[in-house]
Amino acid sequence: MGDVTQLLQSMARGHVDAADKLLPLVYSELRRLAASKMAREASGDTLQPTALVHEAWLRMGGDAQPVWNNRAHFLAAAAEAMRRILVENARRRLRLKRGGGAEQIELDECRIEAPMEDEKIIQVHDALEALASEDSEKAEIVKLRFFGGFGHDEIAAVLGVNEKTVRRHWEMAKVRLYQIISAQN
Repeated sequence: MGDVTQLLQSMARGHVDAADKLLPLVYSELRRLAASKMAREASGDTLQPTALVHEAWLRMGGDAQPVWNNRAHFLAAAAEAMRRILVENARRRLRLKRGGGAEQIELDECRIEAPMEDEKIIQVHDALEALASEDSEKAEIVKLRFFGGFGHDEIAAVLGVNEKTVRRHWEMAKVRLYQIISAQN
């Protein structure tokens, strides 16, 4: 059993000092996860991987962490927290980009722009929410694979299913997400 899993179990038993030991142990992995998520973000974003890790840590409970089954469960929750933060950040930037409450002025000519990165993030999020309402397991696989950077074997361990099932659901989910996004446009 790894150190992370042992610390998570200690936290579940009420040892408050375990949370203090957990963050330094998983910080580099969380930072790597955040950096991979930030690589998909538009350049010039003010949110940095370090800030994303810290915000996710706080949203997950900070020093008062809930009970985690194991390291994979903890990292899956961290990936989900980071995804939600990025979606909120994208929505905020889009709101500001579109005036953020400023007075709307009609222009004689308007220019149609290609979707920006923030719009794509929101579009994928909306499609993922639609998929979740149809099939929550496939949506969870997409979150862990696409946003968490997990491999098929790691996803199988988190969800407690066979790796072949994960691979099959991943392929079906990609097709369904494409259909949902195509219908939105």
